Amino acid sequence: MENMEVTRQNSEEIDKFLDGAASFADMMFGFLDGSSESEGSFNDLVDREEDAYDDDEDPSQVEQNKIFWEAQEQLLQATLFRTTSLESRIRQATKEALRELDVMGVQCACRRPVAGGCRNCLQRGISIHLQKAGFNCYICKSKWKSSLEIPSGEHTYLEVLDKSNPKKGEIRVVIELNFRAEFEMARANEAYNKLIARLPELFVGKAERLKALIKILCAAAKKCMKEKKMHLAPWRKHKYMQAKWLGTYERTSPAPLPVGYSDRLQKPKASMLTFDLLENLPALHCTAVKVL
Repeated sequence: MENMEVTRQNSEEIDKFLDGAASFADMMFGFLDGSSESEGSFNDLVDREEDAYDDDEDPSQVEQNKIFWEAQEQLLQATLFRTTSLESRIRQATKEALRELDVMGVQCACRRPVAGGCRNCLQRGISIHLQKAGFNCYICKSKWKSSLEIPSGEHTYLEVLDKSNPKKGEIRVVIELNFRAEFEMARANEAYNKLIARLPELFVGKAERLKALIKILCAAAKKCMKEKKMHLAPWRKHKYMQAKWLGTYERTSPAPLPVGYSDRLQKPKASMLTFDLLENLPALHCTAVKVL
């Protein structure tokens, strides 16, 4: 198994509209103090709060929000559909690998199967399949330390390195099996959810394309939380998302599992004292005897 340390510095700083600490107002919750308040007073209070909220919905701001989301959707579609023949070939080979593994099953080398399949062993199976198809496919594990802006974390994904064209140099293509899920937010608004729904679950694209998508989606996440008057979680920020796929990572080239290896649990072996009897005389009742 081959390991090597790869360091990539992000080539540009976060754009100005992504910079700065979160400054969104917290949600306000009112309550009545005491039992002397009448139902009419309570309704008046609610009406005043609703009117104040409606006043915040400036028509010009609503129009600006609409323009923003339309622009983000157009940028997202243009970035996703602008693909190369190399990306298309890798995407097709990855889909074939997934279909094959779905039929044959994933050989779990870590012995820690989880519901829906083991992600690590699934990535291993896809990487080996792509290697057989002629692609230099690796498993990558990124890892980053905490800072004042983002917490520490780690992430695993696949990459293909293409060196077929000396003029273009080394081309890095990232494969993310759960791309849409990486950007889903539980409390997102309708506009953000509509944008995320356009993302593929399986992403296969060059690092430059992924970088552009992260910029679009993180700007949308920040705008979404601002509209909902909520703070943007640090693990949703631009720098955190970039660290997942575009930061420092360790690259591993998995070797095929030994011939005859099975992910099934081994059955208990019968005692050699009774094996022949059980094999030749299946109707014979055997009783365990303690040997003194």
